[in-house]
Amino acid sequence: MAIIVNAVQQHRNKVEAEKRVEVAKQKNVIDETEEILLAAEHIPVSQQLKFILQQRILNALKIIGQVNPGVMDIRSRIANTASKLKTLAEKNQESTFPDTFTLPSNDKQVVLYIKCVKKMRGLVRSEYTKGRVDSSTFMHEDKYLERLQLRANVETLMRRADTSMQAQQLGSARQCIEKAITALDSQSQPDDYIIQRKLELEGQLKKIQDSLRSANTEDVLKRKESERNELDELFSEKKKW
Repeated sequence: MAIIVNAVQQHRNKVEAEKRVEVAKQKNVIDETEEILLAAEHIPVSQQLKFILQQRILNALKIIGQVNPGVMDIRSRIANTASKLKTLAEKNQESTFPDTFTLPSNDKQVVLYIKCVKKMRGLVRSEYTKGRVDSSTFMHEDKYLERLQLRANVETLMRRADTSMQAQQLGSARQCIEKAITALDSQSQPDDYIIQRKLELEGQLKKIQDSLRSANTEDVLKRKESERNELDELFSEKKKW
């Protein structure tokens, strides 16, 4: 009897431990997704993407409710999230994308911006892999986020190039512009933004290259003049005292 009781208790402990692990896992999913949703308020994303993220939270809440119905406020949280989804569905279920784009003011914020966009792409792909997002929606959202990430990278490089040019650091400016052009060239289907920015960057690059070439020519001439002066002084007639 003691052996049976012990075995039953061990099984219960194992089940409870598995429940705790699963609840913790789903809570992490919820926390991560809510963090991305907060950031999405400052990033131009579609209502469809917000719907996908809220649906991810609802799925995690439902799993918690099934695994451990005793979790505090789980029912009210499920109802609240379902209500948010309904509101989003009424607003817009199509993958329409905003036209506005504003790069954050400093480099630290830009890094967070780009990291957030990358996380969004990862979450959308994850939901697609799980069969919760259809192929068409996934392709549209992923392509939009990819272009948003590209735009943030290119605008950041252009900003750094401008700063370097103002400081007369033409070599650094050239490197930034070349990186931006490479990023634009990596896109197989260029849109108006890519075409326009590439033309602009190529024009800036030509100006920098011309300036560097001119500066190098001046350095060569100065060096030759200096060498000639040294030779003249060496072979000139010595003054008699």
